[in-house]
Amino acid sequence: MASVAGTAFSVSARPPPRSLQVFNGLSVVKSVSFANQRKSIPSLRSHPATSRFRVSCAAKPETLEKVCKIVKKQLALPESATVAGHSKFADLGADSLDTVEVVMGLEEAFGITVEEDSAQSIVTVQDAADLIEDLVCAKSS
Repeated sequence: MASVAGTAFSVSARPPPRSLQVFNGLSVVKSVSFANQRKSIPSLRSHPATSRFRVSCAAKPETLEKVCKIVKKQLALPESATVAGHSKFADLGADSLDTVEVVMGLEEAFGITVEEDSAQSIVTVQDAADLIEDLVCAKSS
């Protein structure tokens, strides 16, 4: 029997269409990620446009911490507000314009460029941190 402690698990999916389409045995699951506060572990993401899997590492704790600080600053949240990996931008009071401004702030802080389709897939702070980690790794490769 397996036991997992101190770990987050998330699955995001679009509502199934009237007739559920399956590609290569995969349904409409958009992303599956596993995150651990102490170390990075793999995450799997399926990109709908290409229907390919991509394996990436979850963001480093220091990346997530920096993203949380930037989000808090960009959204002008009070010091007492808690921003964590699982925080959804909508729950933090961000509208679409706020989210664009947050992404621009992240691009500037990390010296990266986020493509529009990637930016639209960001729902949580962890999503943003994972994307940034991938882009920073790709840039340094």
